[in-house]
Amino acid sequence: MVRSTIIVRASDALPLAASVDDEQTEQTLQEHKQQAKLIFRRITPHSEPKCSIESGRYTLHYLLADNVVYLTIADQSYPRKLAFSYLEELEKEFSSSYGPKVESVRKPYAFVGFDTFMSKTARLYRDTRAASASRGSNLDKLNDELHDVTRIMTKNIEELLQRGDSLDRMSHLSTSLRTESEKYRKAARNVNVQAMIRQYAPVGAVALIFIILLWWRFS
Repeated sequence: MVRSTIIVRASDALPLAASVDDEQTEQTLQEHKQQAKLIFRRITPHSEPKCSIESGRYTLHYLLADNVVYLTIADQSYPRKLAFSYLEELEKEFSSSYGPKVESVRKPYAFVGFDTFMSKTARLYRDTRAASASRGSNLDKLNDELHDVTRIMTKNIEELLQRGDSLDRMSHLSTSLRTESEKYRKAARNVNVQAMIRQYAPVGAVALIFIILLWWRFS
């Protein structure tokens, strides 16, 4: 279940909008909201664009797009696919409504009115069991179109905060691994081409000499 959501500007962690949580939710998630603030301080516009951070009974999922971070706190058992589908719904609407204004705002929670859309969308994603019991539910339709999240980075909150892991460093490491992998693929192709040349070059040379001899003889 999606419990709480907050939207901040990535470049300076300025809060832009947040869900209006009841008193019980505030008390229950107090520690995790503090962790979310620490995560925002570590995120830059160049950080990993999607990440799930496990913390006890809950998981903090965030989506980074166009210098805006969309983060939701959900139950650990809540499907990651649904969590990121929910965040993508928020990103589309927020970008369409407020995108050009994000860089210019100076006061916190300048787009507090976005809570109405967040609350409405969260209700669609709230109870996966009830939704799956009804074949015609909106959530079932969303499930049919969910993207693959197997490549989304997953971290533990202790690894991220206590050991000082950097989200930028993780992103650079991921990019570096992809670059090195591409280099190895190119090197492997070059080796295969060279092997083919060594294998067929003698045959080609003999064939060329034979053609030259025939041409010289009958010319």
